[in-house]
Amino acid sequence: MIETATTTKTTKTKTKTAKAKATAAAPRVLKTKIAVSELNLRKAATRLLTSGLVSTEVAYIQRVLGTSATQEDVDAKVIAVRGLPWASIVAPD
Repeated sequence: MIETATTTKTTKTKTKTAKAKATAAAPRVLKTKIAVSELNLRKAATRLLTSGLVSTEVAYIQRVLGTSATQEDVDAKVIAVRGLPWASIVAPD
């Protein structure tokens, strides 16, 4: 009986250690925010699109995202702005 209790305790310790290592080994992904500037939007458009953004599209993305956003958000908006109807992009006077 004593041997069985020791074996069970050792197995539980190994399991806890393995879980702790798996959790510690997982990389933390930090989503840093970047400025939603005209330059950053034009660079993203150059990477993602065949042609650049026009000033109305840049103004729309800046209006929607605000002053800072993650790179993933910027990329998604740059791609999405081309599929939007022009009336929803243009700012009302």
